[in-house]
Amino acid sequence: MEPVAIRHQDYLDVGTSPDRDTFERRLIGFAQKMEFGIVSAAIAVDRPGERPIFVMIGNTPASFLEASQRPEDARRDPVMKRMRTSSVPFIYDQRLYVDDGAGDLWEAQAPHGYRTGVSMALHLPAGRHFCLGVDREAPLPSTDVALTRMMADLQLLAVFAQETAIRVLLPTSERESEAATLTPRERQVLQWTRDGKTAWEVGAILGMSENTVNFHLKNATSKLGVTSKHQAVLKAMNLGLI
Repeated sequence: MEPVAIRHQDYLDVGTSPDRDTFERRLIGFAQKMEFGIVSAAIAVDRPGERPIFVMIGNTPASFLEASQRPEDARRDPVMKRMRTSSVPFIYDQRLYVDDGAGDLWEAQAPHGYRTGVSMALHLPAGRHFCLGVDREAPLPSTDVALTRMMADLQLLAVFAQETAIRVLLPTSERESEAATLTPRERQVLQWTRDGKTAWEVGAILGMSENTVNFHLKNATSKLGVTSKHQAVLKAMNLGLI
């Protein structure tokens, strides 16, 4: 069976989730469209001198829930170890565990649906860390084209999901300042970007050059305190600016 195609709206649905339950439900639905039966996401905040914040959502199987929370296993798990230092999505399977001397951990988790998957961590300013993992029993795509597309979809999902995680999972005191002012042109450019238009298409619609569109995108991104146009769109939407 072919996986369901991911639409631009699917990302926006995750990114505009109004609360924790909706966020979790949409994240699970997104993963299932990509034929991953299990998904987990977590936001962590380092707080020197205080207990760190850690909030996790997902659909970890009940049969594996207790085992997944063992600190001694987490310290040995090669996926967990790699996410602490890497910001690049990576694939895990039995080989990764065996090569790291933790084949027994893979043997314990495989019957619960954790045979192979993709994990990634985004290490953000202010001591924040966002982790995302999707898991399944079936092998990943065998062709480079299909695998590259899958990884790109998951990377973009992480961008949308991390903004939502900060907004709906963290206590109000831990959220960033949300004050921002955008010019009318910046709002227009973000609105058309939200609708899936490229910079060239936005320029044609608004009667400006592609370079000017990118100039407005760059300014809006800086004002909103984010690092990509996708994050800028999400934050502007969540702040009611577009």
